[in-house]
Amino acid sequence: MSNQIVEIRAPEEQEEGTRSQVLRWLKAPGEPVSAHEPLIELETDKVTVEVAAPVSGVLAEVLKEEREDVAPGEVLGRIATGAASHRAAAQAPQPAAAERRASAAPAALPAAARPASAAGAPLSPAVRRLLGERGLEPSQVRGTGPDGRITVDDVLGAAAHGHAPASPPPPPARAESPGIAVRRVPHSAVRQRIAARMVESLLHTSPHVTNVFEVDLTAVLAHRERHRQSFAERGVPLTLSAYFVRAAVAAIEEVPEANSRWSEAALEIYQTVNFGIGTAAPEGLVAPVLRGAETLDLEQTAQGIDALVRRAREGRLAPEDVRGGTFTMSNHGVSGSLIATPIILFPGQAAILGVGKLEKRAAVVPHGEGERIEIRPRCYATLTIDHRVMDGVRANRFMQVFAERLGLWSE
Repeated sequence: MSNQIVEIRAPEEQEEGTRSQVLRWLKAPGEPVSAHEPLIELETDKVTVEVAAPVSGVLAEVLKEEREDVAPGEVLGRIATGAASHRAAAQAPQPAAAERRASAAPAALPAAARPASAAGAPLSPAVRRLLGERGLEPSQVRGTGPDGRITVDDVLGAAAHGHAPASPPPPPARAESPGIAVRRVPHSAVRQRIAARMVESLLHTSPHVTNVFEVDLTAVLAHRERHRQSFAERGVPLTLSAYFVRAAVAAIEEVPEANSRWSEAALEIYQTVNFGIGTAAPEGLVAPVLRGAETLDLEQTAQGIDALVRRAREGRLAPEDVRGGTFTMSNHGVSGSLIATPIILFPGQAAILGVGKLEKRAAVVPHGEGERIEIRPRCYATLTIDHRVMDGVRANRFMQVFAERLGLWSE
């Protein structure tokens, strides 16, 4: 493998409809890299993926800059090995002559306060582009990277702290409110993808309809109280989400079209339930997938949910964790909401379940031959559907089974 130029390619595997974007390069041209060392981060609308160096050598060329879209298998850059690596290092971008002269002159500032350009550290293409976009000179940014190199975060931090020139002024956020100060927060690739897919799903793809049921959780909470300690001793947190998943799977068995997707030729009903669990993660809302949920019992479900949610919140989801969902649940009640409607459908799915906040409410319940009012733990649950797939009768039947399964829990 000596004297070669080796291509760095984006992963081939990518779920249909998902787009990738370069988040950041972890090395600059001319820097040495080791085989299997993380080299570039790609951001999709679901997860952040690291691309490792395929070989050891020198990063010879960057072909995709930060924030550029990337297709599966596309060439991102090139690594030089053997003798070619020495040529690549020698041909890497060098600081301008003025910067080299400045680095040789006596410094007016302490070494710790000198900008990276004064130390002669080369700028990566992404940093040069970002400096231009923010109207900054290298001398205005203090580098915190290796050997004082200016990083993307250094440029963003300098711009956020007002080092950018005041002219030309940014346009007002809204024409009708000139003079009102605004703070611009650039959209991440994840947020842009989420926004685009939400608009596409709601306005162009699926006619959304939502029904609302109230669910009594008295039996579920009693069961959980009896078994939570034994589950914990086995290292499994018994959350309410596990009960909701089991009840939803029972409802799917009764109404299988809830676990399907619409195509122009036919309704395609999935033969397995890959259950998406809506989770708030650092990069935004994601739905890691509990695969084959119809084959699991309550403990296996609780264990699987816990593993997925932990990885999501720690930013450790892999691409395969978010692929292939067939039905999704948003347990939005954990953050306090009673009802959220409509909850936007994920592409390729026909329904999404929403579960609201659990709270104690007065309820009329049977008592002997009559009725009485009791305080019961209850929540609102919604099912948002693609109305092309199901009508209201079938959606209501789904929710009847879901509510009855929870209300009469007996495992």
